[in-house]
Amino acid sequence: MNQHLRPENIPFIDIAAQRRRLGPAVEQAVARVLAHCQFINGPEVTALEGALAAYCDARHVVTCASGTDALIMVLMAKGVGPGDAVLCPSFTFCATGEAVAITGATPVFVDVDEATFNIDVASLKRGIATAKRLGLKPRAVIPVDLFGQSADHDAVLAVAEAEDLFVLDDAAQGFGASYKGRRLGGMGIITATSFFPAKPLGCYGDGGAIFTDDAGFADVLRSVRVHGQGSDKYDNVRLGLTGRLDTIQAAVLIEKLKIFDDEIAARNKVAERYAQGLGNIVTVPRLAEGHTSVWAQYTIRLPAGTSRDGFAAALKAQGIPTAIYYPKSMHQQTAYKDYPVADGGLPVSEQLSADVISLPMHAYLDAASQDRVIQAVRAFFNA
Repeated sequence: MNQHLRPENIPFIDIAAQRRRLGPAVEQAVARVLAHCQFINGPEVTALEGALAAYCDARHVVTCASGTDALIMVLMAKGVGPGDAVLCPSFTFCATGEAVAITGATPVFVDVDEATFNIDVASLKRGIATAKRLGLKPRAVIPVDLFGQSADHDAVLAVAEAEDLFVLDDAAQGFGASYKGRRLGGMGIITATSFFPAKPLGCYGDGGAIFTDDAGFADVLRSVRVHGQGSDKYDNVRLGLTGRLDTIQAAVLIEKLKIFDDEIAARNKVAERYAQGLGNIVTVPRLAEGHTSVWAQYTIRLPAGTSRDGFAAALKAQGIPTAIYYPKSMHQQTAYKDYPVADGGLPVSEQLSADVISLPMHAYLDAASQDRVIQAVRAFFNA
């Protein structure tokens, strides 16, 4: 009797393969922390901050407990609060707008470019006008380097400077990417990132970092990171939080950073192979001129009329996972639906939420496995 065996599942993100590659290096790094027992603010934290600063040519790096904390700490350090407006793209993970709302400020959601998925400058300008019309004071804009590709930072910065806003780059998915030859984090604007395990550079828990060229601002961030303490730990000079990166996570990240560039190169090879194999059947991601990506996700757009659920089910039956980032843009979600959106609405964000889907993407996706993915996608549309 013939038996139909289910194909072996392809990992969507293969953290285990990276763990095997790193071998005993991570174990030894963690063992050193266990030996010296400085689990908070141990020497590895300082070493990691120095290594991250050198990697992207930033003057100061302040590590923290998560990418969300990184955003919140910057807004707190800048004194953002009630009555202020912060412009955010709607097509992104909720942490971008969440950090604004937590401070008491108002996130004003703007649209994105349909080719790059990153913030649309025309919509940003309309969002600023919307905020003013509502009696809010525009204070900042948070561009997001979505799915690994840098936003158009020169265009965003030009608008921000004209309107006297500060820019907080949300590079939670984009750390390691570059914009016009400079790595994110080292371009002179405040940058926040995440080291969540699934990120291109991820630890074995939660973690994050903030990059700045302003020494005084870095000092304020370090105060905010530890309850707002001053020179005396029991004299807190501002409101803060518990935002420290623990030493074990820093030790893990030091080892991962050593192979990060090699992994980015491997991710780009995977992206090129997808583009060649799928570019004539679905809408594949496009890199803008002067931009690079670390391909945190490989997100395609399905042709009009395609059943996204049917597509995902067909691939799942062949052992191929997919994911949808994001089935609802932020302004469509329950917690954020009452916050303002830019005049003219956010039609691109809403359309992307309806037709995007992401394929397996990681540095250890071998050619044979990727061929399976490509063949499955093509077979679905050729059926």
